[in-house]
Amino acid sequence: MTATPSRTTSTPFADLATDIGGELILPGDPGYDDARAVYNGMIDQRPAAIARCRDTADVVAAVRFARAHRIEIAVRSGGHHAAGLGVRDDALVVDLSAMRGVDVDPERRTVRVDAGCTWGDVDRATVPSGLATPSGFIASTGVAGLALGGGIGYLTRRFGLTVDNLLSADVVLADGRAVTAGPSSHPDLFWALRGGGGNFGVVTSFTFRCHEIGEHGTVVAGPVLYDLADTGEVLRWYRALVPSLPEELSGWFALLTVPPAAPFPEEMWGRKVCGIVWCYTGPHDRADEVLAPIREFGAPLLVGVAPMPFSALQSAFDGLYPAGLQWYWRADFFDEISDAGVAVHEKFGPLLPTGHSTMHLYPIDGAAARVADDETAFAYRDGGWAGVIVGVDPDPGNAERITRWTRDYWEELHPTSAGGAYVNFLMDEGQDRVRASYRGNYARLARVKRDYDPDNVFHLNQNIRPAAQD
Repeated sequence: MTATPSRTTSTPFADLATDIGGELILPGDPGYDDARAVYNGMIDQRPAAIARCRDTADVVAAVRFARAHRIEIAVRSGGHHAAGLGVRDDALVVDLSAMRGVDVDPERRTVRVDAGCTWGDVDRATVPSGLATPSGFIASTGVAGLALGGGIGYLTRRFGLTVDNLLSADVVLADGRAVTAGPSSHPDLFWALRGGGGNFGVVTSFTFRCHEIGEHGTVVAGPVLYDLADTGEVLRWYRALVPSLPEELSGWFALLTVPPAAPFPEEMWGRKVCGIVWCYTGPHDRADEVLAPIREFGAPLLVGVAPMPFSALQSAFDGLYPAGLQWYWRADFFDEISDAGVAVHEKFGPLLPTGHSTMHLYPIDGAAARVADDETAFAYRDGGWAGVIVGVDPDPGNAERITRWTRDYWEELHPTSAGGAYVNFLMDEGQDRVRASYRGNYARLARVKRDYDPDNVFHLNQNIRPAAQD
């Protein structure tokens, strides 16, 4: 164990050090600073201890210990949380990152995934069998955080959100019990987990439905980039095109700076552009026909659409965004890409403050829009878009610059939005934003919270407060 016997036996954490099979890491221990660091380099918190759990029994022990000693619990899984809510000063971090098992059943087309996995772990296990579970857009994203918030990604139009493909979840509750939530076991909890975030317990594993994609896991995908001056024209074309496309084809829009790296041509490095990253998961003999409108539109600077393993698409941006960069995020849902919104994008694209900073619009239509708003906790299913503005840079000296650009952009764009935001993109923005992000589902979520976590033990998240007793 990282914590030596002489140190842990003289601290309140001695019992926990004995009770768990994983590591207990305390301030001053070797590796403490690495263990408390999160993806967003702006976050600098010093927890009282980090319990790096090995299995569900360790999670149970950590939760019970924290409650007995009245210590805040921060739950950290595998990846990216923008606000860094997986760590907190003086809290006990229940760290699931060592729980990385993935078990694929190709015949049943299911995959069981431990909560410390990233989506790269899942793709490596499923894609060789020609299968995938709807996830996000970057392989280093943690499975648990993305799944519990909804899960918008390349496969959303065809197969729905990640939560629409969740079959069951193993959960450690606030009272220390370990239960399995599914359609016939703790159904209210199962409903709430599908979009309600980490409010209801510590999910230790998920079982997802998988789908056949492309040809043996190979899709036709990649970016199409345009001159930044074409932003308005591209957005107006894109907003009309997407609803008409077959659901096997999806694409997300971006304002970005061309990275100084292959496969982008060197003469484009550092150039500010707009673009769409496309992914076609249907039969390859139909690809040319389906992709014809994409290849024929406008005057693209680059058409990088080609066959590739789905796992290669998912991991394409991992190297550009390693852990430890400075991040500031703001987000909204949009029922439409309005003319007023287009004008805001045209204004702020040329003002991109750093090479890593960007703005994305992700479609939520097709299969995802055919699920009723109240069927899961994820409520925004009107066939619109999830938007996110991110200021990013390696240099802490640029933190104010990227934050100011992001806030200014968001403040001008927000009036064109649907009100709430994808909870996975929220910073620490207060209760009104959380309520708006769940629409009419918030009251039911608050009742489920009251039933499963009446003391709000799990509150270091986009918090849903327990409803008052009836």
